This record gives sequence, C-alpha cells and structure tokens, in this order.
Amino acid sequence: MDAAQPADDGAHDEQDPGPGRRRGAPLERRRLTYPEVGATAGALPAGYDHLVRSRTVGAGEDAFRAAAERLMGWDMHRSAGLEVRPTAARAALGARVVLRLGWGPLRLEAPCEVVHVLDEPRRQGFAYGTLEGHPERGEELFCLDLRPDGTVVLSITAFSRPAAWWVRAGAPAARCVQERVTRRYLRALL
Repeated sequence: MDAAQPADDGAHDEQDPGPGRRRGAPLERRRLTYPEVGATAGALPAGYDHLVRSRTVGAGEDAFRAAAERLMGWDMHRSAGLEVRPTAARAALGARVVLRLGWGPLRLEAPCEVVHVLDEPRRQGFAYGTLEGHPERGEELFCLDLRPDGTVVLSITAFSRPAAWWVRAGAPAARCVQERVTRRYLRALL
C-alpha cells in the first residue's frame, strides 16, 4: 500500500457514509479498509475473528508446483465456486480482484488487493486484503508448503470483522459462510 494512502481505521464519523461508500468507485480507486496490512504473516491482530485452517493437498514436488500454479492463477478460487475478476492473470503484489459469490440479488461482491506474495522454492502463496465495498474488513493468507517429508500443505490464515451493517446483523451466518468457503478452498487444490 502506498504510504501516502492511509488505511481506513474503521472509525467513521457522521459525514463518512461507511465502508460501502465507494462500492461504485472503479476498482483501482478503492482503498484498503483496515490498518493491519500484512498481519497474516505474523501474530493476528486483536479485535477481529481469526481463522486458521490447513490440509494436505498432495505429495511431492510435481504436486507442489501444480498446486502453486492453480493457487497463483486464481484457479483455486474458481474451483471453490467463486466468480473471479482479477486485474492480473496471476496473484502479484498490488493486483486487485473482485470475488463474487451467490446469484442474482443475493450475489455478494468482495473486492480485494494482494498485499503480500510468498515466492520461495518450497513455499508459494499470497495474502489479500479487503477494499472499500467488501462486506468485511481484514486479510486472508493462502500458503502452500512443500514440507521436508514431501507433503504439500495448504494453510489459510485470516482475520476479519464485519464492515457492512447487514454483515454485523447476521454475524453468525457470515462466519458460517466464511467457514464453508474456506473448506471449499481447502478441497479445491486436492
């Protein structure tokens, strides 16, 4: 994130219409909606719901490379049932994506920006953060590890809290949706 562009700290005064205020703004003009950018790489911040899940998705270097290609090319998200509209064919620092889930009037749009990329011989992945217009605030990290025993493990780490009033009102249902989508991600790379 550009240092001249401060993240939204979540505090809104009466003249600020809230996190959805730029929903109609072009994707490139939307700002990140949380100050803890990059926090999925370390200790998760207080004041958010935390999610940490992992699953073995294969074995061996060929499986690792194939899974990494699917992850970095947004195919994991597509296989999990999301419509994916990225600004770049591969997840890269600064790339933006709009994820869509649902149908018709029940379709949710979730704009995000890639804020961190892992590109190591035995570790691949990225984290994206929420942009204005996303129903939540926070960050999610998708990390593939090729372990010394040859096991390929996908780990998902996230912190989030409601941004839109309707997500706050339906917080238990929103957590269930997040868990369900996370399970789909974990199955998508098998």
